[in-house]
Amino acid sequence: MVSLKEYLAKGQTTISNLLLENYHHLGLTNDEFLLWLQLYRSHEQGNDFPDLREIASVMGSDQKEIYHWLNQLLKKDVVRMESKKDTAGKMVDYYDFTGIYERLEFLLKQQSKNEKAESNEEKIRGLYRLFEGEFGRPLSAIEYQRIGQWLDEDHYDPELIQFALREAVLNQAYSLNYIDRILLSWERKNITSKAQVEEEQKRRKKQFLQNENASQEEGPMPKIPMHNWLEGE
Repeated sequence: MVSLKEYLAKGQTTISNLLLENYHHLGLTNDEFLLWLQLYRSHEQGNDFPDLREIASVMGSDQKEIYHWLNQLLKKDVVRMESKKDTAGKMVDYYDFTGIYERLEFLLKQQSKNEKAESNEEKIRGLYRLFEGEFGRPLSAIEYQRIGQWLDEDHYDPELIQFALREAVLNQAYSLNYIDRILLSWERKNITSKAQVEEEQKRRKKQFLQNENASQEEGPMPKIPMHNWLEGE
């Protein structure tokens, strides 16, 4: 049985869970990654260029397999073999492990980009369904094209188009031309988000109440009409 002293004397090798979860996505086989771990373990223990015969013994593999896996690690740029001068001025070889972290960073950024793209595509599909639900009928080809232009050419956020649709529905105006006027009005005011839409609604409400002398303490509050987007600001 290994004593606690012996256990602690061997030290620890710390590996990020991100790497453990994604090494297959980096194109590494189990054997290749295990060899990478053995090389990294030696590096953590202060040996930057370990004897591959010793690692072969630890892994229970023959040296040909070890050299093959090492060659794959070098090809996949998750390990780099470099040279440097030691304290005595002698050139020595060592393994550089930064390549795997660079590839992992790129992989995570690509995954995040793909997730955002999938989320945006789902928002767009939901937007078309929302239009059809509010209009109570399937959209025509021209209407699909018009909404597509808002997204692709005008670069309106799907959520902003959704809020413009809600404004139109509240005004009982089931018209893409009407919605287009709303979007253009918001664009002129640099309104691009839900928070900005809500702030603009509060501004209109406040302005109307001020015009109707709503600050009086007595008397009923005036009814706030819907904003007519076909009229000027």
